[in-house]
Amino acid sequence: MAASRKKRYGNPAKKLFGIAIHRPVFIPAAFLIFTLALSGVLAPQYLGDSAKSLQEAIANNLGWFYLVAMNVFLGFAVYLIFSRYGDVRLGGDNVRPEFSNWGWYSILFAAGTGVGLLFYGVAEPVSFFGDPPFGEPETEQAARDALVHSYFHWGFHGWSMYALVGLSLGFFCYNRGLPLTVRSAFQPLLGDRLEGPWGNLIDIIAVVGTLTGVAVSLGLGVKQINTGLEQVFGLPNNTGVQLGLIAGITAAATASVVTGLAKGIQLLSKLAMLLGGALVVYVVFFGPAQFLFHALVESIGAYLQQIPSRGTYLEAFKPPGSPDWQNQWTLFYFAWWISWSPFVGMFIARVSLGRTLREYLLGVLLVPTAVSMIWLTSMGGSALFSELYGDSNLVSVVQEDVVMGFFVFLENFDVPHWLSLISMSLLIMVVCIFFVTSSDSGSLVIDILSSGGDTNPPTPTRVFSALLEGTIAAVLLVAGGLVALQSVATIAGLAFAIVILLMCMGLYLGLKRDGARYQKGRQVDGDGPLEAVRRSGPDGRT
Repeated sequence: MAASRKKRYGNPAKKLFGIAIHRPVFIPAAFLIFTLALSGVLAPQYLGDSAKSLQEAIANNLGWFYLVAMNVFLGFAVYLIFSRYGDVRLGGDNVRPEFSNWGWYSILFAAGTGVGLLFYGVAEPVSFFGDPPFGEPETEQAARDALVHSYFHWGFHGWSMYALVGLSLGFFCYNRGLPLTVRSAFQPLLGDRLEGPWGNLIDIIAVVGTLTGVAVSLGLGVKQINTGLEQVFGLPNNTGVQLGLIAGITAAATASVVTGLAKGIQLLSKLAMLLGGALVVYVVFFGPAQFLFHALVESIGAYLQQIPSRGTYLEAFKPPGSPDWQNQWTLFYFAWWISWSPFVGMFIARVSLGRTLREYLLGVLLVPTAVSMIWLTSMGGSALFSELYGDSNLVSVVQEDVVMGFFVFLENFDVPHWLSLISMSLLIMVVCIFFVTSSDSGSLVIDILSSGGDTNPPTPTRVFSALLEGTIAAVLLVAGGLVALQSVATIAGLAFAIVILLMCMGLYLGLKRDGARYQKGRQVDGDGPLEAVRRSGPDGRT
């Protein structure tokens, strides 16, 4: 059975200019991406205004759909953890993980939330304190709610979606012998039509969604880097400098992705986690440590209690014409998570061979969420403490320029000026590293999709993808800055939300149909992973 399945659904990549690519996916996706880039060059104002209008229409009319979908993802992930399928091992009973837990967790976090969490770590809780969705602003209750809102945006809902996308791809690749592409998760639904137009369309959506999602984060990251360089070194803060930063860091990301998964991405991810941890220690040591520990425990309890209410809040009873807080924050976040899901999900699948479904789901759900909570409490909690009991002006700073929030926050610490400069320089370094890991991880995923599921795609396509991500980030910055970036994320998320729901259905059907073939994770008919995957090293080379 395995041999016939591999023959039927083998790698469809063919040579184009000497490079093996899957033409029905690569060419249409490249056309759509270049069209977006050309529109930004020729008519940046039109692109920005059009993206914003379409984003508002989607948020106003389909906001409920985003919330329902995210709740379905979380519920399905929890079900799988406690189901009889939890013992199924990705790749079969005899396969063990390629990466240590420390390396695996570092890669998960760096690929999944690094740049975004650094960008909003201070600004988001402070914004919610000054402009809450309900209740009076700048009160103790607003401060309590601010951390819970932030946990909700960076917690279980988003990571459950990443986990399910990665699990679907990993299961059908490693356990069913299909290529590592998004279409493979639709095998129970499409059958022999997997290699036809519908399968191509799914992978095209995944490529475009991945690139736009990564471009959003790259745009946010480069704005923060530029602001930091202005604060520390006096470098001008303008679009020209930001374009230069995109070019420089994209070059670094290109070099990283060429070196492979083990040498490049894993090492950078570990370094970013260590430097980020050092920044947390600095903030806790020189900040209100006792308050932070209390706030962490209290906020986690409140978050767990309020998951159902937060997950269904849509401002339905607000008077017409009032500010759309939910559209600007929660729906943007969830659309952003969804637009990243093909990239992060496939990347998680690529590094999770050998783990059981239960181990995989618990790891992806709990560890990054816990790290996000610690980061948000350390940074955002310290900022809220200074707003409540100090003379900080972070609310007005963030309302004027969200990028400035983190650097002003670090400047407000009662430490020597040179130590403040070191802490801000450390933040810039962490943002740069997460910038690189996001770009090279995204490039690897786009290459895998464009090459028909090859887990070790050719170097020229890796370089092309990394350069293309930087180009789109630059175009979106010129077209409309942060507003255009956020709008594109919301638009890209809508199509793939439907795709992920269907992927969940395909995964359930695949597990159910294969249930008799597993005995506590042991495959009994020999239809295991591709031998090339079984023999491959951490960077995919056999």
